[in-house]
Amino acid sequence: MGAVIQSNDPHYFTKDHELVRKAVSDFIKKEINPHVDEWEEKGIAPLKQIFKKMGHLGFLGIRYNTKYGGQGLDYWYETVFLEELGHIKALGLSVAITVQTNMATPAIDEFGSAYLKEKFLTAAISGDMVGAIAVTEQGAGSDVAALQTRAEKDGDVYVINGSKMFITNGTQADFLTLLARTSDEPGYHSFSLFVVPTELPGVHVSRKLEKMGVWISDTAELFFDNVRVPVKNRIGEEGEGFIYQMKQFQHERFSLLPFVCTAAKDIIDMTVDYIRKRIVFGKPLISRQVLRHRIADWLTEIECLKQLIYHIVRLKMAGIDATKEISMGKLFAGSMLSKIADGCLQMHGGMGYMNEMLISRYYRDARGLSIGGGTDEIMREVITKMEGL
Repeated sequence: MGAVIQSNDPHYFTKDHELVRKAVSDFIKKEINPHVDEWEEKGIAPLKQIFKKMGHLGFLGIRYNTKYGGQGLDYWYETVFLEELGHIKALGLSVAITVQTNMATPAIDEFGSAYLKEKFLTAAISGDMVGAIAVTEQGAGSDVAALQTRAEKDGDVYVINGSKMFITNGTQADFLTLLARTSDEPGYHSFSLFVVPTELPGVHVSRKLEKMGVWISDTAELFFDNVRVPVKNRIGEEGEGFIYQMKQFQHERFSLLPFVCTAAKDIIDMTVDYIRKRIVFGKPLISRQVLRHRIADWLTEIECLKQLIYHIVRLKMAGIDATKEISMGKLFAGSMLSKIADGCLQMHGGMGYMNEMLISRYYRDARGLSIGGGTDEIMREVITKMEGL
């Protein structure tokens, strides 16, 4: 028989969970949302400043071991934290934060040496270092195995040459969790994962990329010219980096789901408030049945995704692989958020098309979710493969 999945609380969250929720909510209301318009306009948020404050409050290491400054809590607490990130009025910053908590650090935590944990994981949890995940390349996005960045062993160092593309937090990162080829042998055991401090000679930010959306999040192209990285900065065993990264991807993809639910509901609430006040042909737009029914459909989809998220958490708590369910969630979340943002922009009419309106930002930001962290097409491939199709 398989592991029994159960929840002691039918509502999932206890008073302790809600205390964490309130703390994160208060921080966002006080320290983040009053500034997002300014940061969005500048095209970058001051992550070192933000992360230092978040680290002080214990937000950046909720699941990580207390030995390294984490809170040592479970996936339910992490889910509460991720849900609240959806209230940030610029989704790019929500993503930038999850890069620190769920993308650049899980492999260090799970497979890294005591040295790597003490030096880099502790600093990431405290907010003293900004992390980024460096996997994607110009010719190797969804096809991770096609990456060409190389790490060649030379005594007690690896010499890294190559480039990385679309790196979130890339212009501000103090370290990169980087996947590189360490062998020319075919198969998935030819790659290794490294922690690369960006202060090392030969690490260059080639350019800051201009994007359609998530302007608040800095995205970079990086170049590596004979970067000498100590062997002790390798995560786990040589040749196992691809496997480690595939596991790390599950933390990354899951982290996007809770805040999508929250953001989708915020978009709807904002739109309902607008169409209650907008008078057309003598009546408020909210009186139109077609609009109310459309919103009802969206609310139903949000609830479906939320329950899938909670199912995934139960699986994770029971130690059961949730790759298929996470892939389903990622696929569903991307299309759902884009559909809701698009429909709500339509309900705003001409005003929705103006950059000054928050709905236009949500519309731009939502589109990237079906691309970043694994495209919809890749998610479908994962699902069909796991179903034996």
